[in-house]
Amino acid sequence: MKRNALKTAFPYTLPVLMGYLFLGIAFGVLLNSKGFNAAWAFMMSLLIYAGSMQFVAINLLVSPFQLAAAFFITLMVNARHLFYGLSMLDRFKSLGKLKPYMMFSLTDETFSLLSSVKAPDHVNPRWFMFFIALLNQGYWIAGSLIGNIAGSLISFNSTGIDFAMTALFIVIFVEQWEQAKNHVPAMLGIVITALCLILFGSDHFILFAMAGILVSLSLLRGKLHAKESE
Repeated sequence: MKRNALKTAFPYTLPVLMGYLFLGIAFGVLLNSKGFNAAWAFMMSLLIYAGSMQFVAINLLVSPFQLAAAFFITLMVNARHLFYGLSMLDRFKSLGKLKPYMMFSLTDETFSLLSSVKAPDHVNPRWFMFFIALLNQGYWIAGSLIGNIAGSLISFNSTGIDFAMTALFIVIFVEQWEQAKNHVPAMLGIVITALCLILFGSDHFILFAMAGILVSLSLLRGKLHAKESE
């Protein structure tokens, strides 16, 4: 039963495999360039497993420790996962002992797959979903280790490699812009972020921008939902 679910789930994860390997390699190389070895890459990808936050965490590790700033940055960067979890409550209800891991492993790509695919009739849906999540994390861990080990063996200039995650989010933004009927949320994000950058500077704008976006979207939620339903 489990083997059948694994074989069925694997083809669905191939696009994630390609993306996670390259992004994981970028993360591993950058982490190594800051003086952290493969053990750090493995443990961060195993226990944190949040692509964008892991890139941010590198800067937190090499900067003076500020608990409040680290807490709020982590909360804001990963706030979208709150909504992922809420939307999966019904699907995860019957997962039993698999539920804690499924909640932990709900990355952007895993959420997208679980939301769009359904287990074939001959496959146990519980294990099908589990192996999609497990395979995806395995790809990320593998990429992180490959990048970190390669960075320790091969000497090259890693300047700009941390832009990989920024590039990924630009691609995601463009795709969502093209698919969305309502561009108001995206415009709010751009305008509020630009204003916070001007007002608070590049070192402090992220928290204020994320808070402003969260508040504005919460206040306009009814109107935005009504416009989407038109």
